[in-house]
Amino acid sequence: MSQLNYQTAGESHGAALVVIVTGLPAGVPVDLDLINAELRRRQGGYGRGGRQRIEEDTATVLTGVRRGRSIGSPLVLQISNHDSRIDDLAKTPPVYRPRPGHADLAGSIKWLTTDCRETLERASARETASRVAAGALARCLLREFGIESFGFVRSILDAATTAAVTRENWRELRTLRDASETYCPDPAVTTAQCEIIRRAKIDKDTVGGLVETHIFGCPPGVGSCMDWTLKLDARLAYAVMGIQAFKAVEIGLGKDVAGLPGHKVHDPIRWDPTRKAEPCLGFVRDTNHAGGTEGGMTNGEAVVVRGAMKPIATLLRGMPSVDLNTKAPEMSSYERSDVCAVSAASVVVENVASFEVARCLREKFGGDSLTELKANYEKFMEYARMLPLEPPVATIA
Repeated sequence: MSQLNYQTAGESHGAALVVIVTGLPAGVPVDLDLINAELRRRQGGYGRGGRQRIEEDTATVLTGVRRGRSIGSPLVLQISNHDSRIDDLAKTPPVYRPRPGHADLAGSIKWLTTDCRETLERASARETASRVAAGALARCLLREFGIESFGFVRSILDAATTAAVTRENWRELRTLRDASETYCPDPAVTTAQCEIIRRAKIDKDTVGGLVETHIFGCPPGVGSCMDWTLKLDARLAYAVMGIQAFKAVEIGLGKDVAGLPGHKVHDPIRWDPTRKAEPCLGFVRDTNHAGGTEGGMTNGEAVVVRGAMKPIATLLRGMPSVDLNTKAPEMSSYERSDVCAVSAASVVVENVASFEVARCLREKFGGDSLTELKANYEKFMEYARMLPLEPPVATIA
């Protein structure tokens, strides 16, 4: 099976979250330390709520791994919920006052009920722990090909870093990110972001922000231009837009391309023979406005995806709403929540983006085992470095 996929199951306050990954080739080292480190990062960040002090997210392998390596069968991970209370009416009473900006009202009407509880539990971002685990598992595969990812917080409200990420400095920036309470690789901006979140908490409000991921080491040609459903950039956009509270996704320059002429948008191509052995095959750019994709495929530059997260819809102060039973005006219900979850969201984006790159890599190079996959990859790279494989066809003057 050369199609890498995952499915998730479980509610916010159910007994456990379960992720089923299919299509992972046999022989991939499964690094539970990496997976659990990413789960811990998802729980962190300044502005998180009380639940993060209850849960201690760790993944347990239920099947699909032998002696630390995948065996080619569906691989199942489980993340237990310590706060399991979905059937306890004292702790999870009916919710009749929907929160503006949440799934409450639309879901209640969709399932013909006035109780928002089932909708809000399944729509909870708690589910993203499963996606982080799946993405971290995919990264176990990617690093076998030298492909690595770096995600961080670009801004919270108006406190933004201007740090430029390059293939030379991203590891240094990762160290700064890991030392930051908001996962921003800029100490001064981190301080400003923490103050914004602190003020929002005092005001019983919430704040959102912008997160960014760079994926390094992809060879050209991962993805496809032959079918719109197979375009890597489209799949990245779908994966990021599917994260709770995200309202916009950008690749490379994103929306800024609309205000620039072509010569300031497209990235000129140069040939650098000293970099022929690298994944870019020697085809280099001085800019990466395209965000590493052209025509739905990687072009040898870093893949750059950015997402905008809105402020969380659960405000401690509440917002004007109605009681779904009486239709009388009421303030919205409050459910335990965060003041700001942008830091956590940056971890989710980094991992779902990594999964989509791994999915496209898997489709291109196939194989039932990591050994076969690597052989196919290396043969492709060998052929690509030999281009042209045949003498060019003469053109008619």
